[in-house]
Amino acid sequence: MYSDRGASKLKIIPLGGLEQIGMNITVFEYEDSIIIVDCGLSFPDDDMLGIDLVIPDVTYLEDNIDKVKGFIITHGHEDHIGALPYVLRRVNVPVYATRLTMGLIEHKLTEHDLQDSVRRKVIKFGQSVNLGEFRIEFIKTNHSIVDAAALAIYSPAGIVVHTGDFKVDYTPVFGDAIDLQRFAEIGHKGVLALMCDSTNAERPGFTQSEKTVGRTFDSIFTEHTDRRIIIATFASNVDRVQQIINSAFKFGRKVVIEGRSMNYIMETAQNLDCISVPDNTLIPIEQLKDYPLEKTVIITTGSQGESMAALSRMASDSHRKISITPNDLIIFSSHPIPGNEKPVTRIINALLSKGAEVIFQDAHVSGHACQEEIKLIYTLVRPKYAIPVHGEYKHLMAQARLAEELGIPHEDIFILNSGDVLELNGEGAEVTGKVPVGDVLVDGLGIGDVGTAVLRDRQSLSENGIIMAVMAIEGGSGMLVSGPEIVTRGFIYVKESDDMMDEMRELSFEALEDQIDRGVKDFNKLRSSVRDALSDYVWKKTNRRPMIMAVILEV
Repeated sequence: MYSDRGASKLKIIPLGGLEQIGMNITVFEYEDSIIIVDCGLSFPDDDMLGIDLVIPDVTYLEDNIDKVKGFIITHGHEDHIGALPYVLRRVNVPVYATRLTMGLIEHKLTEHDLQDSVRRKVIKFGQSVNLGEFRIEFIKTNHSIVDAAALAIYSPAGIVVHTGDFKVDYTPVFGDAIDLQRFAEIGHKGVLALMCDSTNAERPGFTQSEKTVGRTFDSIFTEHTDRRIIIATFASNVDRVQQIINSAFKFGRKVVIEGRSMNYIMETAQNLDCISVPDNTLIPIEQLKDYPLEKTVIITTGSQGESMAALSRMASDSHRKISITPNDLIIFSSHPIPGNEKPVTRIINALLSKGAEVIFQDAHVSGHACQEEIKLIYTLVRPKYAIPVHGEYKHLMAQARLAEELGIPHEDIFILNSGDVLELNGEGAEVTGKVPVGDVLVDGLGIGDVGTAVLRDRQSLSENGIIMAVMAIEGGSGMLVSGPEIVTRGFIYVKESDDMMDEMRELSFEALEDQIDRGVKDFNKLRSSVRDALSDYVWKKTNRRPMIMAVILEV
C-alpha cells in the first residue's frame, strides 16, 4: 500500500550530492511541508583558487521557508553536516540527529556563534519525529562514524527509505550491528522508494568489518616494537581511533592525539561515551618528549594530504612539536578520496625521504556498502522505485544496474541530477521540472561573494600574471602630468626585461596622448585605449595574455 489518501504526490528534490562525492542535501516536499535530509559541504576543485569550502545553493528553501519544518541529519561527516552553520543563517529551522552527530553539529554551531539561535533535538534509534505531513524514523546502521542512521520517511504518498552512508557490519567496534530486521519490517509495509548509498556500488562482494583493521594494527604493533608509530586517519572515524588506542594499550604505548579536528571529535566522543580510553593511555603532546619514541603512538589528521593538517606539517618540518625520524613508522589508515591522490603521494614521498617507513595498504576498510550489501538492502526493503544517491554518475549507474538485476523495471529506476524535481506516489513517478541549484563558494568570511567572474580573474592571474599601467592626469586640462609607470607581477622578471618595460611604457604614453589630442576626457575610454595597446603588443611579443589594468589618477 503505497498511498494513503489524496492525489498529491511526494516531491524529492536533491539540491546536491549527485554527480559528486560530497555536498549531500535532499528536499522532501508534500503539499505544505518540507523536510531536508543532510546539509553537507564539498571541498573546492583545483580550479577554485583561494576557495575554502563549497556549500549548496538553498534558494529553493528560502523561497519556500514557510513550508520548511527541519533538517534531518543521518551522520556526522562533513559532507553531511558541514554546510549547516552557513545554511542555518538563511534557513533557521530545527535540527534533528542522533547523539554523536548532534554533538559534532553543536561544536560547529558554537564556532559560528549560533548555539543559542538554532533549535536542536537528539533522536534515538527506533524513535520517530513528526514534522508537518512527514514522520521520520531513525534506523540503526553501521558506517565509519558512530551513530550513523538510515531514515524511514513516512508521507501520505508512501514510505521512502533513505540509507544514508552505510555498510553492513555484523561485528562493529562500538554499538549494535545494523538493524536489518527493521529494514525488513518496513519492507513488509510496502516501500514507495529506496534511496541507497552508491559510493561502493562498483565493488563486488561485501565490505570487511571494521574489526579486521584492529587485527591488522595488532600485527603491525607486534612487528615494530622498536619504532615510534604515527597513524593518519579520518578525524571522524572514532571506531578506527578506538582500535588504535586498544592496540597501543595492549602493547604498553602512550597515545598522543594531534590535529584540531581530531581533538575536538575525540573530546565530543569521550563526553558521549562513544569511545573508551584506558586510564593513563592518552598524554598531551607536551609530554611526548618524556617517553621513549618506541613507547608512543601518534594519531593524527592529514591522511588525505591536506596542506595544513598535522601530518603535512610533520612531513615539511614545519610542525612545532613533532619531527619525523628514520625510526618512525607512518601508517595511512585510509584510502585517498578521488582527486586527493597527488597530495597524498607527495606527503608519502616527503616522509620516505626522511628515512621513515610508510605503510599505505591493508590498514583500512571502507565505511560504505559493496554490491552484496546493497543487494541485501534492496531485497529486504523491496521498493517500487529505486533512486540511487551519494556518488558520481558512474556510481549511480552501477547501482541502477544492480537494481535491474534484482527485478526493478528500468523505467522505475531514477538517476537524478541535482535540482531535478521527482514527483511520485503509488500510481507513478516522473521528473517534472528543476529548481535552482549550484555551488556557493566560501572564501574566508565571504559566503557567495566569489563567483565565476572572480574565479576567472584568479585563474588568469595564476596562469599569466598582471601588468598595471599607472598614470596621473590633470583634472581641468586633461593633460598627462605623471607616468605612465609600468608595474608587473607574475608576468616577466623586471630586472631582466628593461627593453620590454620601456616599450610598454612608450606604447601606453602614445595611446594616451592620441586620445587626449582627440579631446577624449572619458577615463573609461582612456583606460581602454591603453589596455588595448598593451594587450596587442604583449601578445605579439610573448603569446601570453596577462591581466592588464590601466590606473588613471586625477590630480
